[in-house]
Amino acid sequence: MPRASDRTREARQSERGTIAGMTPVDARPAGPTSAAARGPAHDSAFLRACRREAVPHTPVWFMRQAGRALPEYRKLREGNEMLDACATPDLVTEITLQPVRRYGVDAAIFFSDIVVPLKAVGVDLDIVPGVGPVVAQPFRSAADLDRLPALTPADVPYITEAVRNLVAELGSTPLIGFAGAPFTLASYLVEGGPSKNHAATKALMYGDPALWQSLLDRLATITLAFLRVQVDAGASAVQLFDSWVGALPAADYRELVSPHSARVLAGVSDVPRIHFGVGTGELLHDMGQAGADVVGVDWRVPLSDAVRRIGPGRAVQGNLDPTLVFAPREVVARKVRETLIEGQAAEGHVFNLGHGVLPDTDPDALLHVVELVHAGLEGPAAEGG
Repeated sequence: MPRASDRTREARQSERGTIAGMTPVDARPAGPTSAAARGPAHDSAFLRACRREAVPHTPVWFMRQAGRALPEYRKLREGNEMLDACATPDLVTEITLQPVRRYGVDAAIFFSDIVVPLKAVGVDLDIVPGVGPVVAQPFRSAADLDRLPALTPADVPYITEAVRNLVAELGSTPLIGFAGAPFTLASYLVEGGPSKNHAATKALMYGDPALWQSLLDRLATITLAFLRVQVDAGASAVQLFDSWVGALPAADYRELVSPHSARVLAGVSDVPRIHFGVGTGELLHDMGQAGADVVGVDWRVPLSDAVRRIGPGRAVQGNLDPTLVFAPREVVARKVRETLIEGQAAEGHVFNLGHGVLPDTDPDALLHVVELVHAGLEGPAAEGG
């Protein structure tokens, strides 16, 4: 008997065949589409939603679906440090594929870490278990800019190899490229690691705006190059993670951060672009204006409100609270249904959590969410069955 995830995948593939016969709804494609996006995954529900086209069902994937909660991931990672795993194509390929096999999600997210390109250009850093990225010598002066040379494809051959392997394995399932946005990368470099208040980052940003602009310019160049490597190798879409930018007021975001994110997003306009941050309810409109085709929304803002804040011409992604998957199934079903209803206000909706999968999440709970989303508002599973 096929597993539930196999049945979900088969149903999804069957539904894809009905796309041509569907009545389009106010479909205004995003910008130019690359050869990668016009490959086998071009007509996938995920890419169609990103382009604000009619879809056979709401597509779903999960941030941090590759790893953390999966027992097969933890087994594979035994004896492999995080940054070593990110630089090993066979491991990256297998880890990226694991949630696609288990859940039948509509897209794969490239397994990596936002500090991988910094490590690749020579920054002395490590990912400490239980802490996160730690930089040996935090950035403090203009001299530190010399520690950020431009990134070239030759610096990350393992990324090109892993993406090509994944595109071949995934077939009609899209691969989402992955990178950290300039502000979030800067916060790690300046703070030396994770921070709750970003005090050193803001001190540099406000106290030496010229150095700040130079730092973000260097980081934007590195981030864009890292995303271009993935797109050129075949990734069908990209997501730019600005995890900590919610710490800024909107005016400062527009002046001191947005232009650099906009340059990154403009450089990958040949594929759909998702822009996501945490605690960014007050920045949603500006994040959309930075050039994203899809704006990620965390769980704090209802999608219908987010759509109004973002404005027309953008799809949205989100936004189930990651902790809700620990609730009873009938509660999860109700909340998934509410999110789907809220998502109808958007020109395109990609279902996701409002942040990443938590480490203690039961994989079966995520499978249940996928089945609920694919069943839609008319399916029996949407009532909690």
